Amino acid sequence: MPRPPNYEFQDWWNKQRENGHDVVPEKYECTTNSDNINNNNNNNNHHHPNSPFLTVEIRNPSSDPAVDKEMRARSVRQLSGIYLLKLQQIAYSVVYAVIYVVRTIQSRSASDSSHSRFYRAIKWMLILVISLLCFELAAYFKGWHFSPPTAETAELMVEFVYATWLQVRADYLAPPLKSLGHTCIVLFLIQSLDRLVLVIGCAWIKFKKVKPKAAMAYPVGKGDDEDLEDYPMVLVQIPMCNERELLIKAEVLKWQQRGVHIIYRHRLIRSGYKAGNLNSAMGCDYVKDYEFVAIFDADFQPTPDFLKKTIPYFKGNDDLALVQTRWSFVNKDENLLTRLQNINLSFHFEVEQQVNGVFINFFGFNGTAGVWRIKALEECGGWLDRTTVEDMDIAVRAHLCGWKFVYVNDVKVSNLSPFGEFYVKLDGKITLTFFFLLQCLCELPESYEAYKKQQHRWHSGPMQLFRMCFIDIIRSKVSWAKKANLIFLFFLLRKLVLPFYSFTLFCIILPLTMFIPEAELPAWVVSYVPGFMSILNILPAPRSFPFIVPYLLFENTMSVTKFNAMISGLFRFGSSYEWIVTKKLGRSSEADLVAFAEKESDSTFPRSTSESGIAQMNRLGVTRKTERRNKLYRKELALAFILLTASVRSLLSAQGMHFYFLLFQGISFLLVGLDLIGEQVNTTSS
Repeated sequence: MPRPPNYEFQDWWNKQRENGHDVVPEKYECTTNSDNINNNNNNNNHHHPNSPFLTVEIRNPSSDPAVDKEMRARSVRQLSGIYLLKLQQIAYSVVYAVIYVVRTIQSRSASDSSHSRFYRAIKWMLILVISLLCFELAAYFKGWHFSPPTAETAELMVEFVYATWLQVRADYLAPPLKSLGHTCIVLFLIQSLDRLVLVIGCAWIKFKKVKPKAAMAYPVGKGDDEDLEDYPMVLVQIPMCNERELLIKAEVLKWQQRGVHIIYRHRLIRSGYKAGNLNSAMGCDYVKDYEFVAIFDADFQPTPDFLKKTIPYFKGNDDLALVQTRWSFVNKDENLLTRLQNINLSFHFEVEQQVNGVFINFFGFNGTAGVWRIKALEECGGWLDRTTVEDMDIAVRAHLCGWKFVYVNDVKVSNLSPFGEFYVKLDGKITLTFFFLLQCLCELPESYEAYKKQQHRWHSGPMQLFRMCFIDIIRSKVSWAKKANLIFLFFLLRKLVLPFYSFTLFCIILPLTMFIPEAELPAWVVSYVPGFMSILNILPAPRSFPFIVPYLLFENTMSVTKFNAMISGLFRFGSSYEWIVTKKLGRSSEADLVAFAEKESDSTFPRSTSESGIAQMNRLGVTRKTERRNKLYRKELALAFILLTASVRSLLSAQGMHFYFLLFQGISFLLVGLDLIGEQVNTTSS
């Protein structure tokens, strides 16, 4: 229903107009610069007294053009000043932010990558690909990707430059890049075939249940009817360096008071690193009384029957030099970094070591969790400190001297027992139970910094050794088959070719092919073969199948470290001879030590008069405070931006498979470069 009209306001308005009152005051007059509007209003000032319309006079205060121009100029200057002030504030903020980022990068950057030639080469490549991307983006928005200009039809200088670039790219840059890519693809396929043969060999061993056989077996338990003459003298060595979690002297003194034959030796000069420790220990007078030596790193923990399961393999095998056992890890599920390491090491022990041990009786000594025949060590020259892989060095020299190795896959140094017990013969009279008080169970490095330094040593050392012993391999008296296995398989294919093609193919050639499409890599090289090889690598650790994609990306990410280490070891670059101890966090040690302390309280051994090292360690664990912070790794960050830049170029070319690989690989490098994988580094402690 419509609203009824209201006549009250209209009646009031008409009365005011009849009495001559000004309804609209002068102060409400509107002004404008339009003279036409003003004239029109003047002509329409007179209306009927009862008119309901409001008459408004619009006036122009000034019609002088000079005044109007001055006012406009003043307004422009005011606005310019305001915007200039805002831009200045933004510039200051950006400068402060850049300074803060630069200082943060300098304070957190890893020291091994700031001035190296390898890092400078990667940095120049990053500048190159960013420049090429800007060039290609300009060409893309010009539409030249549909109809590229030629040098003959170019009208502008930019068109001529782009046409010249296309010709140089196709005639001079694409052929060598394509040849290098084909070489890397061939090496990739050869290494993949070797990996497939190893997996098939391992499957055959599992199917046939092939295992090394011992001539005899010791009883599992300790009985009164045991013949002590059946137990040979075994020397146990634990080389260590600056093990802060251990109170070595106190523990050695305590076990000496309990009647255990144990000796603490301390070298004041750290010459020769671990090899120097072992060589110094083997020079003691008491070594002549022992037939075998078992070697363990400080973070390894054997089972109680370790010696009873390994020593029998030496009986009746006078040409056997080494019995190597498998590693297992207490912290393999601690974080993503340890899970990925466990995949690699599971393949190494389950496949590589087992297949080589069964078929050719040779493999690289792992530096710990193995028993050596002392005669073999002496015959091949003993421990040498000429490389950072003293374990591989002595294994190669022993193999060239004709000694054989046995790998026992079902004897593991693991977390089955908190503290290992060995039955050893002391002074030819009695048998005692010998306890090892170790730092913790066998651990994987949990920080990327520690893992990177470990991998650098593991990949630079073999190249040092290969350079030194190549002539010795050629001149040795072993068969040519063993020589070929050492040179082509053991050193070149598995130690040199793998990091070379992995870094060159996926971190250098693939990004460059996005800017030089004439040398494009096929999709099966980018995705299918790497995916298949990842499946083969993960077979010994089936529980790790959900991590197959991160494993593939992380292995390519680690290729920069392995490639750099391989080059530095082969050509003596950088700190290739520096032996850095791998840092372990010892997460499980405190709980195990407490459990052992409780078990020790019920022991029949006499108490030590000195304060227990476990109690001291517990007290130190309570008071120790650490701050963890992530580092920045420049090589990884630079490669991350290279790959991400190439992924943008791939997106312009609509290359789906290449785009996704480059994108996720770039993100993987970025996460590693920002130290977002694994634990962070300790910076302060008290």
